[in-house]
Amino acid sequence: MTLIRLENIDKFYDSRFQRTFILKRIDLEIREGEFVTIMGPSGAGKSTLVNIIGMLDEPSQGAYYFMDQPVHELKERKRSELHKNNIGFIFQAYHLIDELTVYENIETPLLYKGVKGGERKALVAEMLDRFNMVAKKDLFPHQLSGGQQQMVGIARALISGPKLLLADEPTGNLHSGQGVQVMELFRKLNQEEGITIIQVTHSLDNAAYGTRTIQLLDGYVHEDTSVVAKADSL
Repeated sequence: MTLIRLENIDKFYDSRFQRTFILKRIDLEIREGEFVTIMGPSGAGKSTLVNIIGMLDEPSQGAYYFMDQPVHELKERKRSELHKNNIGFIFQAYHLIDELTVYENIETPLLYKGVKGGERKALVAEMLDRFNMVAKKDLFPHQLSGGQQQMVGIARALISGPKLLLADEPTGNLHSGQGVQVMELFRKLNQEEGITIIQVTHSLDNAAYGTRTIQLLDGYVHEDTSVVAKADSL
């Protein structure tokens, strides 16, 4: 089943004398269960494309369908509902809330969704156990290593049961061992749980975990190739 369909997507900014394109004529289809890597040089439009797919930004023109819903035609409230019920975001800079504990950071998406207290408690407990963070639940982000902070970020992204996981340079601030741990987790989520993943990365090693690589260049899709995913190293 097609999860995402982009048709003739442009993103541009107008100044007084010229129009500057970030994305140009993007046509893209992503099926449920794919693990897609978006690559390209700085300024190619990678993060902009992911932000449009994640409904954090809007295209200047073109059509975007998510689960057959016309996102480009939806009002902000409906688009927000679609986003928070189906998409999890993981960032290079973690984006944890400094004033909240590990437990509270993981719980945050459930509060936005209006999940009742008892169910929230059970879901957070499950995530803490899954990521071996029960002993760290009362710690604050600054008390954790970079790898631990990213695992909290992933747990937070997963707690709502998203259909799509978007990861923008998820290992960019981690040392190599932590990066491998994150990528192995992504592989497992994709292969064993069927979560669709789109990652932005400069790393060929990270790209090898995916099933498809899209190369952006100057705002265009330059290449779109299927790859053989890296085997489980565990």
